[in-house]
Amino acid sequence: MAAQPSSTTPQTALPVDSPTGRLVVITGPSGVGKGTLVRSLRQRHPELHLSVSVTTRAPRADEVEGQDYYFVDHPRFQQMVENGELLEWAEFAGNCYGTPWRPVQQRVEAGESVLLEIELAGARQVQQLFPQAQRVFIHPPSMAELERRLRERGQDSEAAISRRLQRAQDEIAAASEFDFEVTNDNLDAALAALENVLFLQA
Repeated sequence: MAAQPSSTTPQTALPVDSPTGRLVVITGPSGVGKGTLVRSLRQRHPELHLSVSVTTRAPRADEVEGQDYYFVDHPRFQQMVENGELLEWAEFAGNCYGTPWRPVQQRVEAGESVLLEIELAGARQVQQLFPQAQRVFIHPPSMAELERRLRERGQDSEAAISRRLQRAQDEIAAASEFDFEVTNDNLDAALAALENVLFLQA
């Protein structure tokens, strides 16, 4: 499978004029703490729905099918792409990640707020299909701190860390494309800033 995002769009586009539902895209470099922020946000605001992505990578020890990801093999993922089942998708380090579009559409149409925690390439695809989405970019305090966090979590080889850091520089350079930018230096402060974006400026 090619390492470029698909140009295939969902068979039915997401609604653009839902009266109360909304789509919130949260993006930032790997290791910046997107997952921790989203988990903390949903603990405080359980009405927020997190879209569950599909991936071809193997599950980690603490991950639960249908809760963290839907885990599929490459042939099934390719089938989903070809059938237009994904709102967005991209490939990183040999693994594919994507967002099933139908659950997102159903919740937005029902007036719910849906969070997408995705990478830059996917966020750009969503912007093309759903320009009304709120898009938030999460910054690390510094590249040195980002490297420390990547090493601390102990999930990647040296080569993988190097690739993630290089990609992070490219992602940070694109932060101005987003509606809002939040720096995750202190978790409580970053969470408060994210709440301000989602609720005070909504």
